[in-house]
Amino acid sequence: MAELNSLAGLSPAELEAHWMPFTGNRHFKSDPRLFVAAEGMHYTTADGRSVLDAFSGLWCSNLGHGRKEIADAVSSQLTGLDYSPAFQFGHPTAFKLAKRLADMAPGDLNRVFFCNSGSEAADTALKIARAYWRAKGRPEKIRLVGRAQGYHGVNFGGISVGGMVGNRKTFGPALDVDHLPHTLLPENAFSRGLPEHGGEAMANRLLDIINLQGAENIAAVMVEPFAGSAGVILPPKGYLKKLRELCSAHDILLIFDEVITGFGRTGSAFAAQEFEVQPDIITTAKGITNGAIPMGAVFASEDIYATFMQGPEHIPELAHGYTYSAHPVACAAAMATLDIYENEKLFDRVNEMAPYFEEALHSLKGVAHVVDIRNYGLAGAIQLQPRDGEPGRRAMEVVLEAYRRGILLRWTGDTIAVAPPFIIERNQITQIAETLRDILQDTQ
Repeated sequence: MAELNSLAGLSPAELEAHWMPFTGNRHFKSDPRLFVAAEGMHYTTADGRSVLDAFSGLWCSNLGHGRKEIADAVSSQLTGLDYSPAFQFGHPTAFKLAKRLADMAPGDLNRVFFCNSGSEAADTALKIARAYWRAKGRPEKIRLVGRAQGYHGVNFGGISVGGMVGNRKTFGPALDVDHLPHTLLPENAFSRGLPEHGGEAMANRLLDIINLQGAENIAAVMVEPFAGSAGVILPPKGYLKKLRELCSAHDILLIFDEVITGFGRTGSAFAAQEFEVQPDIITTAKGITNGAIPMGAVFASEDIYATFMQGPEHIPELAHGYTYSAHPVACAAAMATLDIYENEKLFDRVNEMAPYFEEALHSLKGVAHVVDIRNYGLAGAIQLQPRDGEPGRRAMEVVLEAYRRGILLRWTGDTIAVAPPFIIERNQITQIAETLRDILQDTQ
């Protein structure tokens, strides 16, 4: 085990007590990687090193770290109204935030339901979809459709609709869901931006599911505009528009999971706007508070909301919610975060930096082990050839070596994901690419 001087004062018992999420606990605790501070583009480790954040924490710290505006808003809220009951009572900031978010959203997605994470947002959206059809007098429309390699959080609805096998197999049967194939096609390798090939053909695979299950039984299709956790798997041109066309033609709701793509990652507030496709529901989290306080939000269309507004007015129209829905402190953090996005024009900055980011990533084409590179906005992935008999190990070793050399990245399978805060500078993008080049050239 690492020496205690690199453990930020943790005792071995304290280190063992924490069961870490999505982590090889034994591997981590044999050589812990601990952060003790963060500011701007950098973390500080327990042993005093500076590490460039090339992954926005976990897709969430779009503004960089230590933003005083958010800290001040949170502090002020805590000393004013630290908590307000979420059921049958409210507080003004929740309504102000909902209106502000609705004004940002595409089309008529002007009803906002608050939760605490992307996982909760996914399950909320799926429940709304099923309940909507029941309220419409069509209770048979309960089936859900997801996509292979999709990620919609870790609650039972999310892992059912999600298509990442490792997130499902440990827990036994969940919801009975159909899945579209993923959109990672060999002929699109090393695409810059949206791939050219296979868009409508891949979307038309929805017709296979409709013909098998019957559109009259399908409530919703849920997809990420691009699959983030699976390694920035992008939709081919025309794919999302064709999905929208098919869902509209067959009375199926279309849900976009924008937990990763929401709040500027593509260069637009939402990927729905970037790709000019109007979903019926959008799920969000992560960038809504810059990761400072847990929060999620589900955007629903006016039609969906209006459909629920039936029956006695004093009876809850949707039997769903969380103790911490629209938590006052989270709302304050979100309002401050939206101020920074707006005041610093950071969505425009994503568009400004994206071409340089693209060039830097694609400069790694031809480097040892690299079999594909994908990018859009400030999201990118470098896919590596798996090592024989050890899938995922090569990418893990590269990311851990990058950490030792002062760069924070993320691996998923044999793909290295890059998603820096929007405040990144060109020289830092260069630093990321050159560090990866050096490591890959030395990797077996």
